[in-house]
Amino acid sequence: MTQGEQSVSLVNRSISLTRCSFVHLQSWLVAISLVTLVSTVVLELEARDFSGLQEVPKKCQKAREHFGTVRTQLESLKTKFPADQYYRFHEHWRFVLQRLVFLAAFVVYLESETLVTREAVAEILGIEADRERGFHLDIEDYLSGVLTLASELARLAVNSVTAGDYSRPLRISTFINELDSGFRLLNLKNDSLRKRYDGLKYDVKKIEEVVYDLSIRGLNKEATVGAGGEK
Repeated sequence: MTQGEQSVSLVNRSISLTRCSFVHLQSWLVAISLVTLVSTVVLELEARDFSGLQEVPKKCQKAREHFGTVRTQLESLKTKFPADQYYRFHEHWRFVLQRLVFLAAFVVYLESETLVTREAVAEILGIEADRERGFHLDIEDYLSGVLTLASELARLAVNSVTAGDYSRPLRISTFINELDSGFRLLNLKNDSLRKRYDGLKYDVKKIEEVVYDLSIRGLNKEATVGAGGEK
């Protein structure tokens, strides 16, 4: 085979791998849309009335079932390109992985009001946390998903007040402030992740305004009294 034929062969292989990635991502995105739908349903329940919040555990369980579909699609995607070329095709699924991190983090927060670890997200998605082991969850994708969670929790704080749950915004405020403190310890480059982090201060401010509004209305006292009850 001549050098020109070898070059053509390499180009055709690259095109084939790229096409495979895109075709497979179409079915993968279908699975993701199901998880997103569950997330939307949860938010709608929160916005209607307090009784809707009681159904959150059921919706979280349903979301976890859909993550099983995502794991299956990811397992198949892993076979479509060489393991050592992960970052060559990373941009094809980067945004999707960030969205999945957010959804996993959101589900875990609704279940336990804790921050999901990168390792736990990787386990939920059925991929690796260590880049040396193949298809993995990049640290910046994880952090981007967590920042999206912060924005969603700011909305949840407002919806909780509408639903009559006055203690939840206080807990969200504590969580977001701790998250902000953690991000301040990172030396972020001047890139898209840094820009996403710059938006965190607006989420903090939005939640602080909710908590302040509860305070001036005297509803924070009621929330404190009920804090020992069911979350």
